[in-house]
Amino acid sequence: MKALYGQQNSPGEEMTFVFQERENLPATREHDVKVQVRACALSWLDTELLSEIKLKKELVPVGREISGVVLEVGSKVTFFQPDDEVVGILPLDSEESGVCEVVLVHEHYLVHKPQKVCWLEAAGTLRDGLRAYTALHYLAQVCPGRSVLVLDGASPFGTIAIQLAQHRGAKVISTAHSLEDKQYLERLRPAGGVRQPLVARVIDVSQGKIDVAESCLEETGGLGVDIALDAGVRLFSAEDEPAPKSQLLPHKHDIITLLGVGGHWITTEKNLQLDPPDSHSLFLKGATVSFLNEEIWNLSNVQQGKYLNILWCSCGILTAPRSENTAGKSH
Repeated sequence: MKALYGQQNSPGEEMTFVFQERENLPATREHDVKVQVRACALSWLDTELLSEIKLKKELVPVGREISGVVLEVGSKVTFFQPDDEVVGILPLDSEESGVCEVVLVHEHYLVHKPQKVCWLEAAGTLRDGLRAYTALHYLAQVCPGRSVLVLDGASPFGTIAIQLAQHRGAKVISTAHSLEDKQYLERLRPAGGVRQPLVARVIDVSQGKIDVAESCLEETGGLGVDIALDAGVRLFSAEDEPAPKSQLLPHKHDIITLLGVGGHWITTEKNLQLDPPDSHSLFLKGATVSFLNEEIWNLSNVQQGKYLNILWCSCGILTAPRSENTAGKSH
């Protein structure tokens, strides 16, 4: 039985991928679940994070989001039994590669797969669903009547965030990075009920001529948005940016400007730098900044129940983004 691993000999070097022949799986431990993998999503490997938390290995398992069928359970497993259909994310310290026929997983990293969701959609939407749910439910407490800005709404993450925000009764504004993205967002409709567009306003930033902050203030009657969920931001001017970044990304000052009083900025920019004037502007608005790192759920067992609830909701109430944005592998 073979499994896929990534190998990076030195920092900054391009990763190579190799199939490793595996010996027979070890015996199923008390809380282990043996799963026959039906689908596995191929997500980006954050080797920098693995190094920072001392989990970097010579061979890094590839494919952590899986869906499959339970083959065998340990003696103390209480949530699952053979033939159950499950979905889950392998933990960061796992030696298992999801790109394999069979894996061993602790029961606390799995949930039952909703029957209406196929194998590929369950695995392909799980991580982005986890990120969207963490951002909007736990960090921003989205609720009916709130206004939410989702940057790059046509991305897999953006599409799921839009669905979740609308599902919670929020008004959604989004940016599009191309004409195709704009048309896609304008066609989004809920699965049932009133067939109104999911996105109240789509801001096309592909030509670089539209001011995102101005458009958001216009759409909200000058009040600003309650929640801004970015897909990365520019920290400096184009000339001073230390690493090449898409000019379609908003500047951090734009996000601060478009936030309303008491607003929440959820950022994926792990190296965000706020200068004193930026902090002062946020202080005057009583606004907050939160960092979105979905791996926190796997780094502590304190909130395991909440994590499992998010996993189930992530593939239970959300549908898959357009197929060309979903990476997956079906066995």
